[in-house]
Amino acid sequence: MKIGFIGLGIMGRPMALNLLKGGHQVTVWARRAESMQPLLDAGASGAASPADVARGQELVISMVADAPDVAEVMRGVASAAVPGLVAVDMSTIAPAAARAIHADLAAAGVDFVDAPVSGGEVGAIAGTLSIMAGGSDAAFARAQPAFECMGKNIVHVGGPGAGQVTKAANQIVTGMGVLAVAEAMAFASKNGVDRGKVREALLGGFAYSKILENHGQRMLDRNFKPGFKSWMHEKDLNIVMQTAHELGLCLPGSAATAQMFNAMVGSGLGEEDSIAVLKLLESLSGQA
Repeated sequence: MKIGFIGLGIMGRPMALNLLKGGHQVTVWARRAESMQPLLDAGASGAASPADVARGQELVISMVADAPDVAEVMRGVASAAVPGLVAVDMSTIAPAAARAIHADLAAAGVDFVDAPVSGGEVGAIAGTLSIMAGGSDAAFARAQPAFECMGKNIVHVGGPGAGQVTKAANQIVTGMGVLAVAEAMAFASKNGVDRGKVREALLGGFAYSKILENHGQRMLDRNFKPGFKSWMHEKDLNIVMQTAHELGLCLPGSAATAQMFNAMVGSGLGEEDSIAVLKLLESLSGQA
């Protein structure tokens, strides 16, 4: 399949590499030319703009920062789209924004799929991302061969925007989960108990989770290297709260978690992994 890929950051670069490994012909574009070089070295073709990416492609995928970036690159894609082109955005944006972009592209004859992912940099590299998609059955079917190169748990959730609703729900669970594990670690330490032993005990009971297993170990190792930066989780939880306000929906746990990530960014921890919320808790508790 001929695939265009736009956005080559922490997530986009390995995702595009996995498309190449899957035997697809990939054309790439990124705002920073140096971000393109690893893909060019691996056999991808380079493009000069989002419109240039779209020329002659069957599928175009974007993986960029936020809704305005998605809207901008998709305008370029639509300007050069061939009949039958399917556009997929795998960024995390608000459900309402995804639906608006879907409507704009439909007017230009382009079928759009919102397909955000979960799994972080590790999942992007391994090709084991969880992909949650919203859009038409036909567009999802066209995109599925590409999805299978990048992910393992691939679910067509529903119509336009359904993928982003699912990703927002994912960020609620993961955000509150990371905060819960960090609070447990801080609680154990403040009580003078070995937090590693506490984690070991919790892993055998109902408190078990992938977050406790994986992120809990990284907290013990003080490994705050970003696989998913704090400012990105803050942005995603802001999407949750914005959507909740639009719906008149009460989400008190999400609101408290969003404020913690907001405080992280305000405290200069925005470029560190979201598990660095442990640092914030330690600072607030006199443990730093």
